[in-house]
Amino acid sequence: MASTEYIQIAPFTRLLTHFRFLLTVQSEQGRSHSLILFRLSEPATPDSPNARPGQLYAMESTCPHLGADLSHAEIEECETGVVAVCPWHRYDFDLRTGKSETGLKACTYNIEVRTDPSDGVDNVWVEAPEGGKSWRVVELRPVSEEFADPPPRPLVKPESEAASVTEGEPIIPTENAPTTLMQWAVLILNTPNPTLKPSLFTTHSPALTPGTFPPQVERTKHAVNLFHTGQLATIGNTPPHNPPQPPTIPARDDAYTQNTVDPRKLTKRKNAAVMLHALANIEQWAIDLAWDIMARFGPSNPSLPPAFFFDFTKMALDESKHFSLLVSRLSGISPSTPYGTLPVHTSLWDSALSTSSSLLGRLAIIHLVHEARGLDVNPGTIARFARAKDEESVKALEVIHQDEVTHVTTGHRWFTWLCEKEGKDAVKAFREEVRKGWRGEVRGPFNVEARAKAGMTKEFYEDLRGDLGAGEADLGKGIGGEKERLVSEEKNAGAGEAANVEVAYEKTG
Repeated sequence: MASTEYIQIAPFTRLLTHFRFLLTVQSEQGRSHSLILFRLSEPATPDSPNARPGQLYAMESTCPHLGADLSHAEIEECETGVVAVCPWHRYDFDLRTGKSETGLKACTYNIEVRTDPSDGVDNVWVEAPEGGKSWRVVELRPVSEEFADPPPRPLVKPESEAASVTEGEPIIPTENAPTTLMQWAVLILNTPNPTLKPSLFTTHSPALTPGTFPPQVERTKHAVNLFHTGQLATIGNTPPHNPPQPPTIPARDDAYTQNTVDPRKLTKRKNAAVMLHALANIEQWAIDLAWDIMARFGPSNPSLPPAFFFDFTKMALDESKHFSLLVSRLSGISPSTPYGTLPVHTSLWDSALSTSSSLLGRLAIIHLVHEARGLDVNPGTIARFARAKDEESVKALEVIHQDEVTHVTTGHRWFTWLCEKEGKDAVKAFREEVRKGWRGEVRGPFNVEARAKAGMTKEFYEDLRGDLGAGEADLGKGIGGEKERLVSEEKNAGAGEAANVEVAYEKTG
């Protein structure tokens, strides 16, 4: 009998910061599995710095009943052991066996803590899923990280002044408050102003602080929390619900639209403020893209499982975090350049418009071309800020890069799922979607390691080009394209090398 394969997760000390972690693992065959890791032992404290592993459990991250996210499951003790209770319909699953009193069974995975004899470090290993070999960790993410938690201040009724983060704009509308995920998605797409009061172009906009986020970000945080904790009645994409139509183009503040220019007319300056401002603009559009794929394609694809919506609400939350991190850094290094004061472009949404009638096309172009190009150029951007000794910006950009690996993973997961459902070869289908929906060659250098983590083998992207507007290169568009302009792509440089251009900062004092 073959021995069970185990995957090394992390040193045990890395798990002492939180009690729950989302864990994504991937096999060499490209199969991905999402698990939730529970740690029930107490964390290390100044009084007990040598905390031991205690109780560690791993199970599939979604409920086998209707696919609800188990990251916010309640943990309860019963006569037979410890159970995780799904927040949607109160189905309970034994953390050790996965069995439920309802007759359903969740997949659970054994965990071992092994001491490395070379250094004495306790490492956590988890049993690998079936159906693959050579599994590796793609993502290990704390569930209770500060940004992703429910808002730290209690949310009160909409009529209360405390529910408003901008003048006259409460998080929860005072009339016709959303009750489904589809309604929240369309509301957020129609939320024009992502920034803090008093206005988009004031030079006195404060830096973002924990618990104080822009309306678009606050609504994303609130809607995702409602969905993940089972407080929304339904996703709302199937009958008898009548989901609202998403806007053709997401709403934007008037001042923002007046400052929108042709991307070819953007400044060639490469100082820190310009870079952070441009990246924040990309992340704002990325928030909309995450909500739009749910609102636009959910009703027309009723067979999409709840896991699809969990993945993309997680992505929306990530993009909101990224936007907030970048705007905060922009305010920190250049107070006279708040978000919105520099020219912006809407190029990324062009690809959203061109793929508005095809879910397969949307997944291919946005997540497996645009976002994958972001993986290629992120290391160069990070290196430039590192050379400028801007450690805070480097930390923010490293968080963004790691999250974006999981976003490409999500795009790959659902693209291949849809291809399998339609009886298509995923690689051939992807290359055909790029041919129809992309202009020009998708050029390297490629971040092969990051792409591989996300499931993209070289068969997907080598010698790849599109015929849309044949003869007109379009690498300047979108997430990766804009970053390529920012880092002055060198054709012969490696994927992780930065251009020899330094970032500049405002002089203060």
